[in-house]
Amino acid sequence: MLALALLAAAAPAAPAADVIRTEAAQPVSASKIILVGDSTTAVGSGWGSAFCAERVTQGLACLNLARGGRSSSSYRAEGSWALAPGEAKVPGYRRTVILIQFGHNDQPGKPGRSTDLATEFPANLTRYVAEARAAGALPVLITPLTRRMWKDGNLDRDLDPRAAAVRKVAAETKTPLIDLNARSSAIVEAMGPSVANLTAEVPPPAEVASAASLDRVSLPSSTGAPTATNSGIAPRTGKMNRPFDYTHLGPAGASLFAAVIADELARAVPEIRGSILP
Repeated sequence: MLALALLAAAAPAAPAADVIRTEAAQPVSASKIILVGDSTTAVGSGWGSAFCAERVTQGLACLNLARGGRSSSSYRAEGSWALAPGEAKVPGYRRTVILIQFGHNDQPGKPGRSTDLATEFPANLTRYVAEARAAGALPVLITPLTRRMWKDGNLDRDLDPRAAAVRKVAAETKTPLIDLNARSSAIVEAMGPSVANLTAEVPPPAEVASAASLDRVSLPSSTGAPTATNSGIAPRTGKMNRPFDYTHLGPAGASLFAAVIADELARAVPEIRGSILP
């Protein structure tokens, strides 16, 4: 009996760390961010994947619901938008933020997707904002990512009217705004055609790379197809689902513009700054 008592006295006590972990256990406090938009936000062709992978902390769940080829109208019509407020109502999250970016497929010439710039497009955005708020989420509007096409030696900023419409809706509805169009346009203009092509979804073909290195690429308004101003070589058109285009992003472009989104989001929504990585 004496031996047993001595063994019991010599046995180590339960690790203090175990006791601390049990006593310090607290409920998880996490927020959620939901991405809504077209291919320039979507997985594999936009900045969204890099944003979720590289620019949020473990305390911020990130869900990318963006889909390629969608406009502010078709995204709702097909039922994709309904997922976002549904996700915003999932219990357990401290805060939910919905980032909304449309514009590319709202432009004229997109059958079944185009929206009127003066009426339908802003009305669609306003409705998204209202429904996000009704679901308990904080909406953030984003102006569309610039295309990397050139006209008469300058960046052809064909999305400026859509960007202006987004800014107006943000101001009227008092919605936080990320002006990606302005930031991305300035970045691409500073890069020039040759370097900007490195952000594309796939590397440019040899004739495009060669043309861009000779001069800035011109975009004739009649065809929408970029041509090299000095070489006479006609690169491939920058349309959706082509091996190379002037709209979509590869890994380098996605990381670059995800960093821009993170920077702008931390400014626009200061309360989640601590969950966003610079």
